[in-house]
Order: sequence, then C-alpha cells, then structure tokens
Amino acid sequence: MAMDNATAVFEFLLIGISNYPEWRVTFFTLVLITYLSTLLGNGLIIFLIHIDPHLHTPMYFFLSNLSFLDLCYGTVSMPQALVHCFSTHPYLSYPRCLTQISVSLALGTTECLLLAVMAYDRVVAIGNPLRYSVVMNGSVCVWLAATSWGASLMLTAMLILSLRLHFCGANVINHFVCEILSLLKLACSDTSLNELLILITGIFTLLLPFGFVLLSYVRIATAVLRIRSAQGRLKAFSTCASHLTVVVIFYGAAISMYMKPQSKSSSDQDKFISVFYGALTPMLNPLIYSLRNKDVRGAMMKVTAKRT
Repeated sequence: MAMDNATAVFEFLLIGISNYPEWRVTFFTLVLITYLSTLLGNGLIIFLIHIDPHLHTPMYFFLSNLSFLDLCYGTVSMPQALVHCFSTHPYLSYPRCLTQISVSLALGTTECLLLAVMAYDRVVAIGNPLRYSVVMNGSVCVWLAATSWGASLMLTAMLILSLRLHFCGANVINHFVCEILSLLKLACSDTSLNELLILITGIFTLLLPFGFVLLSYVRIATAVLRIRSAQGRLKAFSTCASHLTVVVIFYGAAISMYMKPQSKSSSDQDKFISVFYGALTPMLNPLIYSLRNKDVRGAMMKVTAKRT
C-alpha cells in the first residue's frame, strides 16, 4: 500500500463502541460471552473429532475445518474489541491493521467456500448414499478443503496487493476492527479498482457459493420429502432449517456489506452488521452443526465416562 510522505498514516483510531459509552459494559459482557462460547464450542468439536475414530468421516472432517476456521476468525477480532472497549484512544498501528485485514479476509473467504463444500458433501450423502464413500473418499475431501484454503489465500493476496491508497491525514475508522471497506472509505485517492476487485471477489465467494448452498438444500429437502416416517421428516427438516438459518445469517450479513454500492461515509450500521458474520456465526456453528448431533453427543459421553 503506497502513501504520500506528507500525508502518511502510521496508526488508526478505531471508534468501536466509543460513540455509545452507556453500552460499553453491556457490549463487553456480550462479546466476552460470545468469544468464550466460540473457544469452548469449537475447541470441543476439534478435540472430539480428533480422539473418536467414529467421527473420522468426510462430514466431520469438514466440520473440524469449520471449527478451526471459527476459532481463528473469532480470535482475530473479538479479543481486540474487548481490549479496546474501555480504552480512551484505541489506536492500531498500520502494519497490525493491514495484517488484521489480510487474516480476516482469508478466513472469511475460506468459510464462504467451505460452507459450499459442506453442502455438496450432504447432497452426495443423501442423494447417492451407496456411492458416498467412493465419491467422498479421503483424497477428494483433502483436495476440496485445500482448494477452499488455497483459493481464499490467492484472492486475499490479490485484494491486499492491489491496495494503493493515499489517506490525506485521515485515520479514524468507524469500526470495531480494521476492515478493508472502512479503510477504503478513508482514502482520498481513487479506489474504483479496489471496489471492482472486491465486487468480483464477492460474486465468486459470496453470491455463487450462497446460491449453490440454497440449491443444495432444495435437493436435500426433496430427498427428505421421500422419507416415509413423519417423525423422520420432521427431524430432518428441523436439522436443515437450523443449518440454513446460520448459513443465511452468515452469507446475508456478508453480502449486505460487500455487494452493495459503497459510499465514502462509514455508518454505524455496517459495523454492527459485521458482528453477525464475525462473532455470532462462529459461536453458533458448533452448536447447530455438531453439538446437536447424536454422534458428537455420544463421543462426549465416552470422554466423560473415561474420566469418571
């Protein structure tokens, strides 16, 4: 990122919750509970999948990837939000700001792609159960996961390396963390190329995966309707509905942020929308995808029984 020497900005002031001092204690408490829940839930899932051979399946392989992503994603932003909550001048240096943007983009993009991979895994499992173990063999699973990670790293590198910004002395970011759109709003140089790249990246990492996930759930719902047991159908639909709710929250919040026309002013609405995909979904994912699952609950009971 290039900057004029006369107007170089070496640190940024993060407004965060400073505009609402009466909400600081409430905000701190909610973020702390959310972060601890994220650490506990996702850490438990990774641990159980690692130690229980019955969970060494494609579905749980992808779930362990998702839990690792959510652990990292939450850790990138929430501890900093907690530290800055009661800080009078919550400054962040330019290198740390750029690092936080890069890591957040890479993790968020990976999760967008991984959720689509997980939907594909469920479609194969339900639509073609006899060939599931052949289609989703170990090599294919590793390749799909590695492709999600690799593609996100390349796209993030493209976005970061394309930044050529001049700030003209502006250094106040109306956000809880350093975020690429908020950084672009500070620039007094032309950001049209950066906004175009973000739009193109959003199409491939948000709109297309989200559309694929929705179509996948339509196919899953069609298969569920063929279940003869009314109780079985109800249970399957309940599971699908909870999965779909979390997916819609994650993709919907991200799409509303990155796929809309960008203005030069930063609104409080944007930073609160980011809480949904940056904090809420990392906490909800282990609960919705795993901890309600009987296999995971069985693994927890085994671990508990061994320690008693």
